[in-house]
Amino acid sequence: MERLDPRMVLGAYAVGVFPMADHRAADSVYWVEPKRRSIMPLNGFHLSRSLRKTIAGDRYRVTADTAFDQIIRLCAESAVDRPETWISGPIETVFVELHRLGFAHSIECWEGDRLAGGLYGLALGRAFFGESMVSRARDASKVALAWLVARLKQGGFSLLDCQFQTDHLASLGAVEISRTTYLGLLASAVSGVVAGGVPAGPASSATGSSGSAAGDFAALDALLAAPLPGGAASGAGPGKRIAQLLTEIS
Repeated sequence: MERLDPRMVLGAYAVGVFPMADHRAADSVYWVEPKRRSIMPLNGFHLSRSLRKTIAGDRYRVTADTAFDQIIRLCAESAVDRPETWISGPIETVFVELHRLGFAHSIECWEGDRLAGGLYGLALGRAFFGESMVSRARDASKVALAWLVARLKQGGFSLLDCQFQTDHLASLGAVEISRTTYLGLLASAVSGVVAGGVPAGPASSATGSSGSAAGDFAALDALLAAPLPGGAASGAGPGKRIAQLLTEIS
């Protein structure tokens, strides 16, 4: 079985290429560079009234990086609408390694102790490459994506790569752009963290400002932990802050 080297994978993403496999049990991967690329503008996320209500009402408990291994396995499972997956053993293994190195991240949606859905992806510089998202309950993947957008915006990221456009992504605000346009956005987003094709370090300790070389994936946690403006103690859950942040940037 082919073993993917984490640094080689990071270098591929830095130039617009990513790995896929034909099926879950595939031993090898192939490298993809789409002619047309789907991205989610961080100021263009479409927050519908019903999704806003779901988020603000804290229908799901949302966490980040608490169950990465579980999320990638859930994404790799077959389902009625997706009987086969491109997340092979080698791809799962390298992403688990990249998570432990601080590059790969997950967003999890919980119903009690049950994982209801979520997503995972890769952070490099001020770019986040969304890999896969999954729902095992209504709107769980939409909630996860909404929280991701809020997290990236708060952390000073500039690019959310969705790889391939779908009707589902389009309904949430994703747009399709040319390879040339995408590569320009990518170059700007990874500038300062890639030297000679090799990434310098994870996006976990930068300031998160728009001028930073790397985004700060944890910046949202500080915002959610901070007291409400004016010292208010309304008892509101974190979903109301997320909904408000998404409303401000939409």
